[in-house]
Amino acid sequence: MDEVLKNQINFIIEVDKMKNIERHTRVIENLKRETDAEHSWHVALIANVLYDYAAQKDKIDIARVTKMLLVHDLVEVYAGDTFAFDEKGYEDKLEREQNAAVKIFGFLPENQREEYNNLWVEFDEEQTPDAQYAAAIDRLQPFINNSETNGYTWREGKVTLDQVYKRDALVKTAIPPVWEFVEQVIAEALRKGQIIKD
Repeated sequence: MDEVLKNQINFIIEVDKMKNIERHTRVIENLKRETDAEHSWHVALIANVLYDYAAQKDKIDIARVTKMLLVHDLVEVYAGDTFAFDEKGYEDKLEREQNAAVKIFGFLPENQREEYNNLWVEFDEEQTPDAQYAAAIDRLQPFINNSETNGYTWREGKVTLDQVYKRDALVKTAIPPVWEFVEQVIAEALRKGQIIKD
């Protein structure tokens, strides 16, 4: 077998581990912990469904955003998932994920290695229209799951109103029509005690 193809197949086998990386987000139907693979599929789909609402739609390449969302959490195969509201976990998150990126993308031939790594870095930096839209979708998906699971993860993590607004602020600028929904959910979650008032 060609060496490049062999490495690509090894990469495909290695990233199957994403199916076992559990996140804090709960699946709506049965409250089991969502896996990274489930999350990546869901955000890629949501990005396509909500694309018409993107603030910078004329500057966004939806195929590229989809690819970005499919690779954005691959580093968690080695770095693990860091809970969005875990301040301590974020202290060494970047270092853990950079080391993991070298390892996971290292399976790929140079052109794909560079492309996937660049997409991962771009997503994290949130500076381009593609990355801002992708990151907003990445925040919206667990927000929706929380809204549909009686605030499960918010309650579990004792998440505050300020934390939720800070985490989801990008939705307001990247997908403005969705922000009304976000505010309605936050108000209801606060009323029900699912989110702690600061």
